[in-house]
Amino acid sequence: MTIYAAGVVCWREVGGKLEFLLVHREKYNDWGFAKGKLDPGEVLPETAVREVMEETGIKVRLGRKLSVIEYQVDKGENKEVHYWASKVTQKAINKQKFTPNQEIAKVEWHGAKEALSLLSYEHDRDLLENVILLHKKKELETRALIILRHATATPRSDWKGEEAKRPLLPEGIAEAKRLVPILAAYSPKRLVSSPWKRCQTTIAPYGKFCKRTVIERHHLTELGNAKRPKRTFDVVNDLLGDSRSALICSHRPALPSILNPLASRAPKELQGEITAAATLKPGDFAVARLTLGKKPKVVGFELVSI
Repeated sequence: MTIYAAGVVCWREVGGKLEFLLVHREKYNDWGFAKGKLDPGEVLPETAVREVMEETGIKVRLGRKLSVIEYQVDKGENKEVHYWASKVTQKAINKQKFTPNQEIAKVEWHGAKEALSLLSYEHDRDLLENVILLHKKKELETRALIILRHATATPRSDWKGEEAKRPLLPEGIAEAKRLVPILAAYSPKRLVSSPWKRCQTTIAPYGKFCKRTVIERHHLTELGNAKRPKRTFDVVNDLLGDSRSALICSHRPALPSILNPLASRAPKELQGEITAAATLKPGDFAVARLTLGKKPKVVGFELVSI
């Protein structure tokens, strides 16, 4: 049996120097990063954000995916911990509410050198050294471009009306609601979608939750992409030139046109993974991590399934 867990390496810059948020557990007399077990019904990105809030009192938005650490715990069970990075804003720190408790006695910011000496476990030190290296390469602070396939829709064979109006099934509507807290873990700021009903219904609950207008782009429809795939590329390239994290909601036939511009900006080891995401299942999404600046590169890619 494998125990699944998730955590976050929270970081900030003070005076141009990196600092990291560590937690001290009195019961084990150890120092580490905020992390915890997957709750029933959760997916790992949700777990990561929830655990940081519960253990440190800080609300975070996930940055790039880091390592997956595996080790054995009591009774020989395997534990698999998925880690993300997160740059913590001063606004989030100002809102922090932490009270020492039976699980977490202290929450402290430490410089890189001090954090490395405090961390109790070798795998955490290795993780931190990798984060420091990513920062030196200017690949730690990134923004997200999320590619979401609409939720489960009425089968084509069962729909006699206009294709653009083919709706979600009840299970698809439930999936759209389920997506809200998962997408909120990444908190995309710009929402762009095909105007067809099944995409609009998929993204509407998250748009309402974060109080953001969904921008419609006809080139993200199946028909628009089939007629002029270059226009679909242009929609993606426009978002690549933006400084904000963003989300695209579209259809399976359009996914190759959406993913190809990302693959072209990625290293070879990520290109196959990106193009393979054209097989996303309904309601699932991919997260491309982009470097900042005018010519962003894709430096990370992860798949999230509901």
